[in-house]
Amino acid sequence: MPDLTPLGFADLPGFADDDHAAAFALFTRHAAAILDDRRLLREAMPANAALREVCRRALENPARTGAAARLFFESHFTPHRVQANPENRSARGFVTGYYEPVIAGTLTPSSPEAAPILGRPDDLISLSPGESLPGLDPAFSAARRLADGRCEPYPDRAAIEAGAIAGRTKPLVYLTDKVEVFFVQVQGSARVTLPDGRSLRLTYAGRNGQPYTSIGRALVEAGEIPAGDIGMDRVKAWIRAHGQGPGEAGSNLMLRNKSYVFFARNDHIDPKMGPVGGAGLGLEPMRSIAIDRRIWSYGLPFWLAADLPWQDATPSAFRRLMIAGDTGSAILGAARADLFFGSGTQAGQLAGGIRHACDFTVLLPNAAGQDKNR
Repeated sequence: MPDLTPLGFADLPGFADDDHAAAFALFTRHAAAILDDRRLLREAMPANAALREVCRRALENPARTGAAARLFFESHFTPHRVQANPENRSARGFVTGYYEPVIAGTLTPSSPEAAPILGRPDDLISLSPGESLPGLDPAFSAARRLADGRCEPYPDRAAIEAGAIAGRTKPLVYLTDKVEVFFVQVQGSARVTLPDGRSLRLTYAGRNGQPYTSIGRALVEAGEIPAGDIGMDRVKAWIRAHGQGPGEAGSNLMLRNKSYVFFARNDHIDPKMGPVGGAGLGLEPMRSIAIDRRIWSYGLPFWLAADLPWQDATPSAFRRLMIAGDTGSAILGAARADLFFGSGTQAGQLAGGIRHACDFTVLLPNAAGQDKNR
């Protein structure tokens, strides 16, 4: 259990000024999914009895105004400060940003450099948090079964690119090069525009369960890019300048991240709907966050407070009630989150600038049947 300190809503500066109706609308979508036991795209901690009871109340008596939505949250939840480091009570949490790329692609290779987005392999065994298989190291969250019945970790990025799962998966679409494929995998979703103008959506369908390594951090630590200049565009440019062929420095850098993500293809896109997150629901820009699924349940509200360059390049106050709707292999720790910024280039530019300290407060549901206003 995370290290938590109970608070009052009066201890959350700016809480009264938020758009509680927007947060409540997203919460009710999660509430319906939780009570329906809807299939999750990525397993997380299950909703407990108290959260399920609050979900039921939200659907039975929907808040129709911002004031009613605020009263709902204040009546049915208690805020708890999440301690990022129990040994340093002043330590803050950490947030990054992510988005849904909108990128050009083709259904067949358009050049020698074109690289495929792969569908989920038919032999991939994905493990839920806390689940294990006999003989499989707990460090791995995916496996494949051998002919003799034993399980082994699923192949890493280098092995996959060398053909280790040939015949087990099929290309869904081709992108410009391996760099674009790599960064779509980092974001976990994409909209692909085909030459004839049609669009399709790539949705997360599993990963190989290998450890995630930040190649941007690796470049900073190697002195290749100053920490203040690191960003997706700089990393892409560095890889392309240093070569993507076998044994070249750009390729070797990407191979340091052993994690590999697989996708499903959806040819029917609702332009008003965000990509599907780990909870199996569409993500809402600047309301949905990715959390550590080993610790938190989807649907939990979090109050995040930080100074971020979230509207433009200049940092400004970010005080907002967010709903946990996604997860990510790089999102590890109780006071760690990824903010979903939306789709397209502008969202990507803003998301790429978010690597900031943040105060985390989780709103935990009161005990089943308890209402603070009774």
